[in-house]
Amino acid sequence: MTSRIPRDSRLRLVRPRPLAAAPRAVNQRRPRRPAPRPPEGTPAPAELAGMARAGLAGAVRVARWADTALGPGRAGATADGKATLSDATTERAAADLGLSDAQVRVHWDTARLAGLVEVHGDSARPGWRLRAWDRDDSAVLRGWVALFDAWSLACPEPDGHESAAVAEVVSAMPQVLSFLQLSAGPVPVEQLLDLLQQRVTELRTERCEVAYEPGTGQPAGAPAPAESVPADAPLAPLLDWALRALASVGALTYGDGQATLTPLGNWAVWVKLEQICVAAQSPAGNIEQSAEDMLRGCAQLRPNAARAEYRAWLAARPVGSAVTELIAAARGDDALLRGLAFEALRVVGAPAEPDVRSVVDEPALRPYALLWLAEHDGVDPEDAHEVLTRDEATWLWVDTAAAVADHGEAPMLVRHLESAVQPTVPQLLDEVRAVGHPRTVQVLVALAAAHPDPALAKAVRRAAFQVHTGG
Repeated sequence: MTSRIPRDSRLRLVRPRPLAAAPRAVNQRRPRRPAPRPPEGTPAPAELAGMARAGLAGAVRVARWADTALGPGRAGATADGKATLSDATTERAAADLGLSDAQVRVHWDTARLAGLVEVHGDSARPGWRLRAWDRDDSAVLRGWVALFDAWSLACPEPDGHESAAVAEVVSAMPQVLSFLQLSAGPVPVEQLLDLLQQRVTELRTERCEVAYEPGTGQPAGAPAPAESVPADAPLAPLLDWALRALASVGALTYGDGQATLTPLGNWAVWVKLEQICVAAQSPAGNIEQSAEDMLRGCAQLRPNAARAEYRAWLAARPVGSAVTELIAAARGDDALLRGLAFEALRVVGAPAEPDVRSVVDEPALRPYALLWLAEHDGVDPEDAHEVLTRDEATWLWVDTAAAVADHGEAPMLVRHLESAVQPTVPQLLDEVRAVGHPRTVQVLVALAAAHPDPALAKAVRRAAFQVHTGG
């Protein structure tokens, strides 16, 4: 008889696959939901894209100017590394484009929020949407939706208001926009103000804040938290700011004491409501969950279904707080949630870049963040792993193996060997021991127990023992 034990321990080099792309168990089939139809009278996507192109024409002009004038080897675009145009660059753009300095700054900010330009440190580069602007309607609409999502950054908030009150209005505006969408016509501002006040009251009740006595500024029966906002704080100026900001991005028209959604705004609100409905009807029911629970609920879904859940979960909350929650979930002990959190951050796109860049120096998140940033900068996902050093790639291999050991099956852990960058098992074991991942021992023990080759399993167990004893 011939031995069934393979003697060649060399590993086959393959491109690493994200854990979320691994085949899942059977019984994953979900009934197909009929493709939703937009409300009657909604323009066709090509017409909507034409409206978006018209509204963002100035931003596109500035972005294309930046592509030409601020390309590699030329002077930096920003004054402070924070995406603010320097005075000299602003004057130069204004002279070249025949615009005022103020117009250049407004168009620059709009282009940045729409993903037409990307700022990295003190240099600017064209976003992928700018390249596809004239030929890809879906890229245009995604860029406009990114701007719509960032409406609160489009206009400076009014002075003299507590930051907590501004945050409450931003959190309450989705309900105001939903009401405008359902009304399908002009709505008096007084009616919107009543709705805003009701929603803000609900938000405060959900936080169990103590109400203040109207007109006194004193708490009713007990002291309120320091960060709470008096119940009689005027919301009318903040509603006016919100409506003006939404009008500036083209989501609605605002004047003569009333507001009306534009066709683009009406379509965008419908899309987000539809995403929320999809999540509410999904088996996982993730829409009201925390980021960690949502990611756990998506762990058994196939990649496309999981991305749909991420989109719906993100649509139901402000982008900033959603990104913060996802980063916090990625910092936890569960390696599977770490990988899934960055998959969800890929769905967020450009608004997540500052937060992702801020965690590059955290060892547990660094490989994930570097891959995310590489893909965000236009690197092909198949080649993005090349931005990692050997140690970073090894750390990521161990972290992914930990996720497989905790949540996967033994054959999947054995197959995970094929994604290692090291050409042989001895090299892999040496470098795994050197990177110092906190789960190294558990991963090696699980791999030894799962592998069918007794000789290889013995070598892996020996390596686990040496790591455990510090040898």
